[in-house]
Amino acid sequence: MNFSDLPEALAWLDAHSDFESKMPTRRTLPSLERMKTLAALLGDPHTAYPVIHITGTNGKGSTAAMTTSLLAAMGLTVGTYTSPNLSRVNERIARNGEPIDDGSFIDLLDSLARTEALMDEPPTRFELLTAAAFTWFADEAVDVAVVEVGMGGTWDCTNIVHGVVSVITNISFDHTEVLGPTLEDIARDKAGIFKSGGRAVVGETDPTLVALFRAAADAAGCEEFWVRGVEFACTSNRVAVGGRLVDLRTPGAAYGELLIPLHGSHQGDNAACALAAAEAFFGSPLHEEVVEEGLAAVRVPGRLEVIGRHPLVLVDGAHNAAGMMVLARSLTEEFAIEGETTAVVGMLTGRDPTAMLDALVSAGVRSIIACAPDSPRAIPVGDIVAAAVSLGMEVSVASSPAEAVRKAVERSAPDDRVVVCGSLYVVADARDALLPRST
Repeated sequence: MNFSDLPEALAWLDAHSDFESKMPTRRTLPSLERMKTLAALLGDPHTAYPVIHITGTNGKGSTAAMTTSLLAAMGLTVGTYTSPNLSRVNERIARNGEPIDDGSFIDLLDSLARTEALMDEPPTRFELLTAAAFTWFADEAVDVAVVEVGMGGTWDCTNIVHGVVSVITNISFDHTEVLGPTLEDIARDKAGIFKSGGRAVVGETDPTLVALFRAAADAAGCEEFWVRGVEFACTSNRVAVGGRLVDLRTPGAAYGELLIPLHGSHQGDNAACALAAAEAFFGSPLHEEVVEEGLAAVRVPGRLEVIGRHPLVLVDGAHNAAGMMVLARSLTEEFAIEGETTAVVGMLTGRDPTAMLDALVSAGVRSIIACAPDSPRAIPVGDIVAAAVSLGMEVSVASSPAEAVRKAVERSAPDDRVVVCGSLYVVADARDALLPRST
């Protein structure tokens, strides 16, 4: 098969089963066998470089971006695989922060289309994207790959890698229909990324879950087990112009007054995980100037990102109750305003609209525009409206996230605030509506 352009190649890709659009149940969760078969047909490209493997409920993308930037500041060529994307699928597969070019992506998908013909069962869309990433990283001869789990850990198709460092950012309720119902169930699934001889870096601090992770790491044969607040930590975390000013410590060193150009106090914890992961990878501390350079270069679109002023327009990928509480705290700490706030909110199934909106209420948000993300998994707008009404919020609706954010901006005064949240799909559409396509 020879694809003539990227749209044709992506149409072929999108024709495959997509668990991001239709969430699997426990009984239909894929095993790793199909992914292993696909990788074997491609020559097991994921074995050509060491991997830092990252999972967790929230903060995976930011932690992956910081880890990538720290490794690049050390002079390494770094492949990064993340999901979902905001504007283009290419964003998921990057080399030193630059997304894969269209030509290389077409070639990879063309090769995968031919390889698929050799399989008894067609792979899923996410398996194909994962295989494309692993193959491109091998072709580009990266020094290390930073790989973000799609969902969970044990049965995620990225888990064919043998992570030399395994990172778990935190645990809260999300995807409970697949991974839950309890936090322990979710943690147990994510602990499946621990590998023999590897180092485990755990950002979660709940004693029960830490004990579970420690037992899982021991059972897997991990050489080291580092926990945030014990072996590594963010010891100081303050608001700064354009982000946060943090102090971090790792098993090997302490670093003071590092600027992270990202908003939200939670980014201090993510930075601690990323720096610990980098130190675990190298087996020694990093020079302070390297850490300063690496963290200062981090960019994570769609996470507490300012995309407009007068009114202030913020987009944030918070997509569960824990993430919305973090967003609410950040709105109070870093983005206080004199005017009113309108939230543009859309959600996917498996979320609790009341709990998520209640977090916004705690930050003084009293008005929302409800919309549906462009996904088969979108929660009906009526469910969001009902939750908002039950909380005493003022509610209106829009036919799409793009219309919702335009409506919110038009009705806001210069000293007001617009917050777009609930799903990265909503954030992506809002960014496309308000920013030039090149961003």
